[in-house]
Amino acid sequence: MFSKSKDDPTPAVEAPAKSLRPGRPAAGAPSIIGADVHIVGNLATAGEIQLDGSVEGDIQAGALTMGESGVLKGTLVADNVVIRGEVSGAIRARTVVLERSAKISGDVFHETLSIEAGARIDGKFTHSQNPGKSERPAVSTPKPEVKAVDSAPKAAQGEMAVLKGGAAAR
Repeated sequence: MFSKSKDDPTPAVEAPAKSLRPGRPAAGAPSIIGADVHIVGNLATAGEIQLDGSVEGDIQAGALTMGESGVLKGTLVADNVVIRGEVSGAIRARTVVLERSAKISGDVFHETLSIEAGARIDGKFTHSQNPGKSERPAVSTPKPEVKAVDSAPKAAQGEMAVLKGGAAAR
């Protein structure tokens, strides 16, 4: 009754299958924006983006690698940036690498900068210990001026008035 028998094997316990969520990249894998993808809007991730398509909007990422076909029209904020494509807007990154095929039209705020011969740049470079934050002072909106309304007659203000009898006076 309680003896071990070779005829009655213990059923094997199957290990639960790992659940893979579709659409979720493995840890450390970059989010890839392919050459045929065009995005209008802002992107934000703590991870890495590989941009081969085009984005009209701002990008905030841990790292961005842009291929030669990549285009960004907006501000880029990241820790590490490698640009081979075209950026029209400001770049704010700790480490910026502009390869020979890069076309930059905008200011670059960086801690570390590397530019290959052949990169085309229209903008200024500013070294910063914290390039991710804007270094511009806060802009205050001016208050509208309040002007007193003069209730004096227009003739007294130097405008022409017609007097009785048809004569014009100033």
